[in-house]
Amino acid sequence: MSLEPKASAAAKSDIDHRLLIPFLAHAILVQALILVIRITTSYRTIELDLPVVWLGIIATGFALIPAFTALPVGRWIDRGNDAKACRLGAALVLVACIGFWGWSGSALYLLSFSVLLGFGHMFCMAGHQMLAVHAGGIRSRENVIGYYMVATSVGQGLGPLVVGWLGGSAALAPTQELFAIGLVAAVASAAIALLIRPRAKRARSSDRAPLIPVAALLRMRGFPVLMAASVVTVTALDLLVIYLPVLGTEREIDSDHIGLLLTLRSVASLISRVFYTRLIFAVGRLPLTLASMLASAVTFLILAIPLALPTMYAVLIALGFAMGIASTLTISSVVHLAPPDACGTALTLRMTGNRIGQIVFPALAGLLAAATGVAGVLLALGAGLAASGMAVALRKPSGKGG
Repeated sequence: MSLEPKASAAAKSDIDHRLLIPFLAHAILVQALILVIRITTSYRTIELDLPVVWLGIIATGFALIPAFTALPVGRWIDRGNDAKACRLGAALVLVACIGFWGWSGSALYLLSFSVLLGFGHMFCMAGHQMLAVHAGGIRSRENVIGYYMVATSVGQGLGPLVVGWLGGSAALAPTQELFAIGLVAAVASAAIALLIRPRAKRARSSDRAPLIPVAALLRMRGFPVLMAASVVTVTALDLLVIYLPVLGTEREIDSDHIGLLLTLRSVASLISRVFYTRLIFAVGRLPLTLASMLASAVTFLILAIPLALPTMYAVLIALGFAMGIASTLTISSVVHLAPPDACGTALTLRMTGNRIGQIVFPALAGLLAAATGVAGVLLALGAGLAASGMAVALRKPSGKGG
């Protein structure tokens, strides 16, 4: 396991920029197109006049295959296949985007292509996270993880911005045009993936070395509560993207405002991640985790209250800042805890938990939204974030040298 780096060490760079630049460009593009497609899918669901429960079902489909395949993919990536994972993921995303563009006129088609999109996204995310580990050495790892999370924020901001720009003042965004933009972005993503330089293969003896058991990772102090915090954080962000358009229709907010609200949330996350490295050295990992998750919980609880539009903008900015730090910590803390030869396995174990959460919680959220409206979903997410933040603080995960 890696020791917590010191601020003085972080000042010295050992970053592989030939790997970093194309990988960050790919991360930005993938995040942007995924957000465009997923927000557009919500609008297409409304456009088709489907029951609100279908939003939860389609969101569940996005996470279905990754829940069962992320861990084997992590084992494969630990053998030096991080760049290949990005290429395979980009190809699957491209096929899914072709499907959304050509055949998205029914609930079953939307569900099927969401399943494929989630499968491709899993490969891209797993590859990106390991590339973030490999692009920086011990001295610069926290910096590179921060850069990676900034890149995801840029992509997550561009996606809603495109939706809001095309949607304008209409209550429903133009779904067919947005699916076409997603397809163009997917083609570009596949091309950039080919530029990512593969990590050098390990020696044959290392390839034959026994893999660290998953049970050993789960027994590490603090790892289970970090997994739970990750699940709640990722699910909260996911459900915000899915249900904010529905909240907009409930409160008669135009789609351009919904797109701008999500964009500002992403910009706030980006800004927080720019300062992430300084914050973790200044505040400490555990206090920063607790503060960011409790702040995230408060913003979700406030968002459940009927608010004036300017107040919603302020709340989404605060939510983005807090969630930007919290979501970055769920990745860097796993890397901090895991042995070097099991980072891919640990990160995809985290991803497996996230995807299981994205299967269970959206389905429950769909039922909750049908019964209580979107406000009930937001209240549940706020409570979950507060509870998981307290659990991490009480359990006090700690890395050891090795």
